[in-house]
Amino acid sequence: MKIAARLFAVGLIVVFPIAASADNVTVAYSEDGRYFTEDDIPTFNVAEDGTVDWLTFSGFRRYHAECHVCHGPEGEGSTYAPALKTSAIDMDYYDFVDVVTNGRKKVDASHNSVMPAFGSNPNVMCYLDDIYVYMKARGTEIVPRGRPAKKEAKSDIIREDEDACMG
Repeated sequence: MKIAARLFAVGLIVVFPIAASADNVTVAYSEDGRYFTEDDIPTFNVAEDGTVDWLTFSGFRRYHAECHVCHGPEGEGSTYAPALKTSAIDMDYYDFVDVVTNGRKKVDASHNSVMPAFGSNPNVMCYLDDIYVYMKARGTEIVPRGRPAKKEAKSDIIREDEDACMG
């Protein structure tokens, strides 16, 4: 398992100053049911028949449990919060992690927005990569709106990591 994923699984957050690559969606390799870019950033995998990887499916579920109230269904955004599906494509992965973990305030003459910190919420932090890859898949429009119809099976490693993270 990649170091970042293992750190998330045990509740440790590490932010590395790595710039986003020009191609932050293409699968370079997979490991234990997870897919990664050439820069070791989590990404989605959608088979030709529309079957999504487990993290994308799980991300759909977790996003709608915790994030859609503010950010709108399927990451489309709302009058209250921006579209996360574009953030996942445009924002560096580690910046995304930082904002979700620590929150962010943007208050000035034209903005008054507050993203709460979710760093102590295991329903978000244990599934942060899942939410991220789902948002990337939505941002590319390769995964349409709605619940993915087909999904890969959850790997034993993913199941163990979830169990360890959730306690």
